[in-house]
Amino acid sequence: MKKLYSAIYLIAVLLCAWLLARRSGVPEFLLPSPVAVLEALWMHRQLLLHHALYTLAEIVLALLLGVGTGVILAVLMAGSQTLRRLLFPLVTASQAIPVFALAPLLVLWLGFGIASKVVVAALIVFFPLCLSLFDGLCRTPSGWLELAKTMNSSRVKLFWHVRWPAALPQFFSGLQMAVVLAPIGVVIGEWVGASEGLGYLMMQSNARLETATSFAALLLLLILALLLSGSVAFIRKKRLWHST
Repeated sequence: MKKLYSAIYLIAVLLCAWLLARRSGVPEFLLPSPVAVLEALWMHRQLLLHHALYTLAEIVLALLLGVGTGVILAVLMAGSQTLRRLLFPLVTASQAIPVFALAPLLVLWLGFGIASKVVVAALIVFFPLCLSLFDGLCRTPSGWLELAKTMNSSRVKLFWHVRWPAALPQFFSGLQMAVVLAPIGVVIGEWVGASEGLGYLMMQSNARLETATSFAALLLLLILALLLSGSVAFIRKKRLWHST
C-alpha cells in the first residue's frame, strides 16, 4: 500500500510540474517540462553519469571525513569535562561562519580538485552528527552506568557495551541528517570552482541556457541523496532491531 501511495504521489508531482511548465507561459528554456528533462537525461546519459559518479565520490569522502571527525569529537567531549570546555566552543564556532563565505577560500587554498569540495561538505556534515552523538552519549541512563560499575567494567568496556549502544538512536539521527546535507556541501563547492561534478555541470548548462540538462543533473543529485538516505534508514532499522 505504501508503494502505491508513493507511485500516486510521484505521478501527481510530475503532472503538476507538466501543467506548470505548459500553462505558466514561461519559455521552455527557462522552465522545461518533465518530458524535456527526461529527454535530456537520456540524450546526455553518459555525460551525466560521469559527473554523477564524480559527485558521488566527493559525497562519500566528505561523509567519511565529516562523520569520522564528528564521532571523535563527540566521544572526546562526552568523556572529559576539560576537553568539553576546550572543544565545544570550537565546534560551535565552526558553524558560525557561512559555508558560502568559506568555500571560495577553501578552493583557493586546496585548489579546484576534489579536496576543497570534500572539506566544504565535511564542515557541514560533522556538526549535526557530532551534537547528536554527544547528546546521546551524555544521556545514557544512570541505572545502566551504575550496574556496569558494580561489575567492575573498565572505561573502554563501559563505552562500547553501555554508552555507545545507548547513543545509537541519536547517532543514526545525526547520520541521517548528514547524508542529506553532504550533497549540498559538495554542490556548493562545485559551484564556487570545479572542473567536474553535477554542480559544475549545472553551472555550465545554465550558462548555455540548457536548462533541461541542468534539471536532469538536479534530478540525479536528488536521486543520490534519496539513495544515501534510504541506505542509512535501512542500516538503522537493522542495527537498532538487532540491538533490542
